[in-house]
Amino acid sequence: MKLLVAILLGLSSFSAFAEGACPPGQYPIGGQGVQGCAPIPQGGASAPASPKPTGKWETRWGAVAEDYSASERGVVTATGVAESRKSKRDAVAVAIDQCTKAGGQKCKVVIAYHNQCVAMADPKPRSQGGLGGKSVTYGAETLELAKSEAIKRCSPDGSGQCSISYSACSMSEFKAF
Repeated sequence: MKLLVAILLGLSSFSAFAEGACPPGQYPIGGQGVQGCAPIPQGGASAPASPKPTGKWETRWGAVAEDYSASERGVVTATGVAESRKSKRDAVAVAIDQCTKAGGQKCKVVIAYHNQCVAMADPKPRSQGGLGGKSVTYGAETLELAKSEAIKRCSPDGSGQCSISYSACSMSEFKAF
């Protein structure tokens, strides 16, 4: 029985003095005979300061609108565009307004995009020896990619019957605080 009590007393003393009887968040200090507790440093002077933001990135929108009734009426297609707008709603409104001012009667948004580039490729008209067809608008992360994909999708046979009629980027903008 004495052996059991001695073992239990021995085990309980290890947990009580593991940190020199200091409360959580502190560590023992002092030498022989003198003992105290001090707070555990939270990074101190050697820790790098956390970075502070100096501004923020804001999304920018663009849109392209076309009058799809133009071909029915036998007139040139009216197009409207908007670039680097703060909202999709604003970009769409500007593009439709420009399309209407250019003579469009049934202007519709072809593409609304944000933080990227867009390119529109038009086929060569039949009256100029082309194969005709429809315009293709393509959005991508770079202007070069948007242009190449628009051309490729406009003339999938590789005939080179298409050319870029419009291209632009509406990339996010950094606004300092």
